[in-house]
Amino acid sequence: MRQITTLALAGTLALLAACSSTKPDYSKELPEGAPALLPLGPNEKRPDFQADFAQRDEILPALEQSIAWTKKKTSAKWFPIEGVSSARALASLERFRDLLTTSKTAEEFDRRIGDDFTVYKSAGWNGQGGGVLFTAYCTPILAGSPVATAEYRYPLYALPPDLVKGSEGEILGQKVGNATQPYPVRRVIEATGMLEKKNLELAWLADPVDAYIAHVNGSAFIRQPDGEMLKLGYAGKNGREYASLGKALIDAKELPKDGVNLAAIRAWAKKNPAKVQEFLNKNDSFVFFQPIEGNPHGSLNVPVTGNRSIATDKRLFPRGALTWAEGHAGTDYGVELGRFLFDQDTGGAIRTAGRADVYVGVGDEAEKIAGATRQEGQLYYLFLKEGSAPQP
Repeated sequence: MRQITTLALAGTLALLAACSSTKPDYSKELPEGAPALLPLGPNEKRPDFQADFAQRDEILPALEQSIAWTKKKTSAKWFPIEGVSSARALASLERFRDLLTTSKTAEEFDRRIGDDFTVYKSAGWNGQGGGVLFTAYCTPILAGSPVATAEYRYPLYALPPDLVKGSEGEILGQKVGNATQPYPVRRVIEATGMLEKKNLELAWLADPVDAYIAHVNGSAFIRQPDGEMLKLGYAGKNGREYASLGKALIDAKELPKDGVNLAAIRAWAKKNPAKVQEFLNKNDSFVFFQPIEGNPHGSLNVPVTGNRSIATDKRLFPRGALTWAEGHAGTDYGVELGRFLFDQDTGGAIRTAGRADVYVGVGDEAEKIAGATRQEGQLYYLFLKEGSAPQP
């Protein structure tokens, strides 16, 4: 998929944003050169990993995806990062697999992790380990059509030929003659119809909010009138900054700041159809799709796994790494934390050590969970202790 980069947008993308200046600013970027990972101090208690041992059959498939990616020669270009070499990253994943498959009890498993691994915490929103805000993203299943009809009028587009990417997939802009300029923002794309009649429409949806949700999550499965499922993943975006629809509605006092979630946004849209496009256009970002088979892929180009893949800022954190997400407080309904996750995607709207987006799977229930998830906590990374991992 996009690379779900979030599939991230990633996701990645949060419909909500921090609403009060009295709370931590989870969107705050780290100072230049500041470490993104901090080893736990001698008096800091590490998480208890015992509870997730019972879910090892669920953990292993996602773990194997990270191992397969880290073994590729092309992965080495992303290391070292945060002092972690490619060899140490791979050895850490393989040792974790060994502990997961050979430990007899949860207690033994937890003890062996403590013996073999150094636990780091994210520098978080304040650069000092102050915490992370977890949100979630998914692959929604949306009703749609392969052709435009009176009911289905809102298209999802393939990557246009005038969008220019760099060697690493970064968006360089729009090709105009021999020059490259910034790609138009959402409101210009929508108002001018610049993508129409170019054979770029992959599917048509009945609801503009459905189309927007596909953009936010970076992937969508489209259930067509004949019952066939068209699977779309991320292909790219216009390179413009993402802006939260939830925050825009709060700022305009269209919705109260407490309790804003995807369900509330959908309800608002149904009551205020004349205002929907105005608020959607406040987000300059615009996502393009491509047909896929199987599950959507993250930015490592491996399939993401529901409740086991996470999207972060890949400028800061090691790709494919083993992580542990710990929740401190949250809503009564949302993603369940206190589990191992693998850093397999990029949050398209995440440019900070204080945010992380958990992929929660496919379908209506996943969409509800993603829309309701907003939980403060801490994100930990686990790597073999120095001297235990092979040297590059």
